[in-house]
Amino acid sequence: MMAFLKKYKAFIYGLLIFRIVVFVLSYSDLILIDNSEVLANVLSFIFGWLMISLPIHYFPFLKQHKSTSIKLVALIALFIIVIINDIDSKMVDNPLTFVGLISIGLSFFSIIAPSYFKKYALFIIGFYILALSYFLYIRVYINDINSYLQHEKEIKIILTAPFFVLLFSWLYQQWKWLKTVEFKKSKAELALLKSQINPHFFFNTLNNLYGLTVEKSDDAPNVVLKLSDMMRYTIYMGKEDFVPLKDEIEYLKNYIELHKIRYHKTVDITFNHSYESDCEIAPLLFIIPLENAFKHGVERLTEDAYIHMNLKAEDGMIYFDIENNFGTLDTNNTIGIGLENLKQRLKLLYPKNHNINIEVKADIYKLSLKIETK
Repeated sequence: MMAFLKKYKAFIYGLLIFRIVVFVLSYSDLILIDNSEVLANVLSFIFGWLMISLPIHYFPFLKQHKSTSIKLVALIALFIIVIINDIDSKMVDNPLTFVGLISIGLSFFSIIAPSYFKKYALFIIGFYILALSYFLYIRVYINDINSYLQHEKEIKIILTAPFFVLLFSWLYQQWKWLKTVEFKKSKAELALLKSQINPHFFFNTLNNLYGLTVEKSDDAPNVVLKLSDMMRYTIYMGKEDFVPLKDEIEYLKNYIELHKIRYHKTVDITFNHSYESDCEIAPLLFIIPLENAFKHGVERLTEDAYIHMNLKAEDGMIYFDIENNFGTLDTNNTIGIGLENLKQRLKLLYPKNHNINIEVKADIYKLSLKIETK
């Protein structure tokens, strides 16, 4: 909410300025507000508020485009002249005032949104030619004020409503465009984070394979096959937004088995998992903490190394935790690129629907993650 208010604070400033201007003009008896004319007052309020707020909102743009600024200043000056003329004329619904306000409003819109206005210009101009012709016929040609007052509200709605429909339609399109830009930005960031995961993971895995080939281990071919399966999953499934949780679990099991092959020491590794058959998850989330558990725990400890991992999915929730011990030389609690990427991906994929917690006590490291998938 605060971010929204900060982004559109110009409209708050515009509201305050407009209210002050109206108060001063009313206090000086330069304008008279008829409280019985609710529709006219509402439309005038919206029109005046936007006339002040939009230039403030687009001030950085206007500062760089002086010709546009001059046009807007000229329109504001013309607006003031029309209002003063209306006050001096003391005429009920002065036709010149209506024609002037509509012309100013459409000119203002054509300046702040030229491409959008041009798209509907023919329809807008055609409509207002007919609407103003009807208004002038009733107000001027017939010249019967009582007859006009009987149609006053309908005429005002016909003359003003399309302008506000056009304006709010444009604002809605701007909002949709911003959402599209934000979505594309999130997709681009997510693709970047995935590209950072793949080299990080395979660099460590290829190091493991290199060790086996140097030792001329019989397990090397099996490791190549598992690595091939994992690469296939990462390349093809990693591009998907969501994958079946069972596939992700199989991927983690292959990773664990690949590491077990190369160790010549006893390592306590457990992976408990249970899930619902239709459960889906964003790919390559859990591999990062598992990889870190091997890198900073198992590979550094000479004995009593362990990794305990649990994954459970039920009722639209996924619960994951992993615990491992590490050596005394690994007491640095800083978060590496892998965990930083994990946090960024979670923010993009599950905004406000996830909770991650990291605990470090003595030589024990534990990461807990809860994700709401529905």
